[in-house]
Amino acid sequence: MRGGSIEPLDIIGVQIPYHFRCPISLELMSDPVTVSTGQTYDRSSIESWIATGNTTCPVTRVPLSDFVLIPNHTLRRLIQNWCVSNRSFGVERIPTPKQPAEPILVRSLLTQLSNQSILFETRLSAIRRLRGLARDSDKNRSLISSHNPQTPLLNIFFSDSEKNELIYESLALVLMFQLSESECNSIASQSDRIQFLSSLLSHPSIEVRVNSAALIEIVAAGTRSIDLRIQIGNADGLMEGIIGILNYPLAYPRALKVGIKALFALCLVKQNRQKAVLSGAPEALINRLADFEKCDAERALATVELLCRVTAGCAAFAAHALTVPLLVKIILKISDRATEYAAGALLSLCTISEALQRDAVAAGIVTQLLLLVQSDCTIRAKRKAQMLLKLLRDSWPDDSIANSDDYNCSDVVPF
Repeated sequence: MRGGSIEPLDIIGVQIPYHFRCPISLELMSDPVTVSTGQTYDRSSIESWIATGNTTCPVTRVPLSDFVLIPNHTLRRLIQNWCVSNRSFGVERIPTPKQPAEPILVRSLLTQLSNQSILFETRLSAIRRLRGLARDSDKNRSLISSHNPQTPLLNIFFSDSEKNELIYESLALVLMFQLSESECNSIASQSDRIQFLSSLLSHPSIEVRVNSAALIEIVAAGTRSIDLRIQIGNADGLMEGIIGILNYPLAYPRALKVGIKALFALCLVKQNRQKAVLSGAPEALINRLADFEKCDAERALATVELLCRVTAGCAAFAAHALTVPLLVKIILKISDRATEYAAGALLSLCTISEALQRDAVAAGIVTQLLLLVQSDCTIRAKRKAQMLLKLLRDSWPDDSIANSDDYNCSDVVPF
């Protein structure tokens, strides 16, 4: 390939000028940047080159004096103009790339948002700008995370309660970064902080409510202390708030996803299950079971099985007309995990009621279970199916039932 030559691009039937193509990928550049040797590459290609340990310029083989990548705005505009000129051939104009955040800018913004002596508007602007940078790219989030933004953001969220906009923005931003176990323990051990989060679950803004539930889930899942998890679940109005988010209209789908994650994290501790039942979790779960996506459906079914281990939970699910038909229908339909949890919940329900056994048989459970024990599903799911088949013998002819004495049931595990 010679400088100034033109190479064909077969997929769109037009020719790309040589200097518009990255020397590494040979593809049209979307974000051209220049390195210390003066050579220009597409940003993603040269970043990958450097990330794999290379310290030389790919074209000249001269060692790079630094790894600063300078945007080549002139070349990018020429490429964009070329794309527009060839749009009749199906060439799409490359968007103007957002430049990665600079470390000095991130440090400055974090300093501004932490400084209580400066204007409220300045602090709010700093948080919003950081949030925008974090949204732009994983690289920006990684850079911001390296400066440990969690500490100042949590301080703002729990300390500046009189400045509503500031705390809501800090909450939204802190959710973009991972909290350590010590940070989760610190929040969970302070009842006033948990109560504050619980109070936000009834906020007029659904975004604030969902963000609060998301932080509750992170804290509950991030602490190993059973006592702290129980303390979270016992906060006034917290469980009811989580159920309220689950029941929120599907116009805001994130509510469903965050709601089930929070409820599942809390119900992993058996002491929280009774409160979840009293707060209306069984009805909410069954009413929304068909609306969950795969992973969320697994969590929902795991939560159903956990709540079926509570006497009141079993009774609440038994009282809902759709519980048994839905659980039977789900077997072998979503995933191995979902099948296992559905079978476990049905086992608990059929154990307490002959009427539910008859309902399950009428819904076609025996056929589903016979298919299950012959499938490649998990051993745990098969054992639960075998236990169910044994339980249902009086409701179905013996010669149609798989017989096994190897019965065992395992606990639901965290996702």
